[in-house]
Amino acid sequence: MLTATKSIQGSIKDCIGNTPMVQLEKLFSTHNIKVMAKLEFMNPGGSMKDRPARYFIEQGMKEGVIKPNTHLIESTSGNLGIALAMLARYYNLSFTSVVDPKISPTNLKMIKSLGANVVMVDEPDDQGGYLKTRIRKVQELLEMVPNSVWINQYANENNWKAHYHGTGEEMVQQLITSGEKADILVAPVSTTGCIMGTSRRLRAQYPDIKVIAVDAVGSIIFGAPPASREIPGIGSSRVPELLNPTEVDEVIYVNDAESAMGCRELLEKEGIFAGGSSGSVIAAIKKLVPTLEGNCNIVTVFPDRGDRYIDMVYDDQWLAKLM
Repeated sequence: MLTATKSIQGSIKDCIGNTPMVQLEKLFSTHNIKVMAKLEFMNPGGSMKDRPARYFIEQGMKEGVIKPNTHLIESTSGNLGIALAMLARYYNLSFTSVVDPKISPTNLKMIKSLGANVVMVDEPDDQGGYLKTRIRKVQELLEMVPNSVWINQYANENNWKAHYHGTGEEMVQQLITSGEKADILVAPVSTTGCIMGTSRRLRAQYPDIKVIAVDAVGSIIFGAPPASREIPGIGSSRVPELLNPTEVDEVIYVNDAESAMGCRELLEKEGIFAGGSSGSVIAAIKKLVPTLEGNCNIVTVFPDRGDRYIDMVYDDQWLAKLM
C-alpha cells in the first residue's frame, strides 16, 4: 500500500523547490571522492529558473513594482522564459520573452504554449553572441509597452537571494540530514545568480568550502576572450552585475563538445537526462577530480532537463559538427 508523505500542494507555484540531491556513484566511483548533485530540473517548470522567477514576481508584488496590469519583459535563453511564462499565467500577468536563434526549438515552443509573447532578435552583438542585442530590444520594448517592467536577471538582487534562501538552504539541510558536508561547490554560470546565492549559503555553513565556476569556452564572464558558443544557458557575452569574482576560487572552462559528451555520459552511467550546462558540470568535475587529494565531497547543481536539448547535445549530427 502506498503511503502519502506530503500534503496536496495549493498550486503549481507551491511545487517549486524541495528538489532531491543524489550521489553520482557510478560516474565518480573513487573511494575518496563523493559527488552529490541537486536535481533542479525536477522543479515543475523543468529548471532551477523556477526559483528566481517566483521570487522576482512575489517580491515585486510586495514592493509594489509589479501590479495586476504589469507587463513583464525579460531577455532569456529559454529556461527563465519558461518559468516566467508559467508563473505569469498563474498570476494573470502579461509577459514578453526576448530570445535569439540559439534557443532550443523545444524551449521556444514551450514559452509560446504557456501564453507568452516572443520577440526574436537575429543580429549578433560585438562579442559574437546575442545578449547585448536582446537587451537593446528589451529597452525598445520598455518604451513601447505600457506598464512594462524589466526583470533584468543579470542585475536583479532577487536572483541570487532566491538561490540563497532556496537552492542553498535546501542543500545545507540535505547535507546535514544525510550526515555529509561540502568541501567543493562546482556550479555552472550564466547570470551567476545561482553560484552567488548558493555559495553564500553554503559558505555560511562550511566556511572553508571552495567555489568553482564552470564557464563555457567563448564566454567573457571571467575575462576570457569571446568566441562562438552553441549551447544556451551557460556562459555570457557580458559580465553580470550580480557577479562578485572574489567569491569564486577557480574557473573551469568547458567547450560545447565536452558539454555534450558530459550529458551523454551522465545519461549512460547514471540514467540522468539533463541539459547542456549539466554536461558542462560533469566535464568540469572530470577535469577536477585527478587534482584532488584526500577525502573530498563535491556538491553541484543540474539546472535543467535534457528533453530541451534533444535536437542539440543529444543529436549525433549536431555533435559531429563540433568534433
